[in-house]
Amino acid sequence: MGTMQERITTTTKGSITSVQAIYVPADDLTDPAPATTFAHLDATTVLSRGIAELAIYPAVDPLDSTSRIMDPNIVGHKHYDIARGVQKILQDYKSLQDIIAILGMDELSEDDKLTVSRARKIQRFLSQPFQVAEVFTGHTGKFVSLEETIRGFEMILKGELDHLPEVAFYMQGGIDDVFAKAEELAKQHNT
Repeated sequence: MGTMQERITTTTKGSITSVQAIYVPADDLTDPAPATTFAHLDATTVLSRGIAELAIYPAVDPLDSTSRIMDPNIVGHKHYDIARGVQKILQDYKSLQDIIAILGMDELSEDDKLTVSRARKIQRFLSQPFQVAEVFTGHTGKFVSLEETIRGFEMILKGELDHLPEVAFYMQGGIDDVFAKAEELAKQHNT
């Protein structure tokens, strides 16, 4: 694969983007075969069985997925800071999962409960209603701009959406769709 990757180049007539699917034995990203392969790639998108089990699609793991262009000089400081903030909350939530499994949510500090709540909203906000998957999910596909996506995650990180139920974030497009879903859920609850 390294030889093939080295031949891919951009010329005045165009460029080639190569996309490869790599099988990771036993889902171990540290296995020498995939780890060596990843060194040749600019980005990796890791699909997770655990995320698929939560019915979150696409089942992309934002903690294991990487990109060399996730650099503040390339994507901008705001995008970079929000992306890293999202990853931090998800990592903190992952660290708390053993405690939650053994002791339950009630034993967590208020800060940890807030982290869990925001992380679960982030997970659900990462679900995307794709047009090509509409037939499988039953959700109408939506296009969400990068700016709208960043705005939504920024609002979650700042706690501006702490009052909304996490179910309102599932399979929605942008943050305005989340507000509409939350309003719909509130009306259903009141009737």
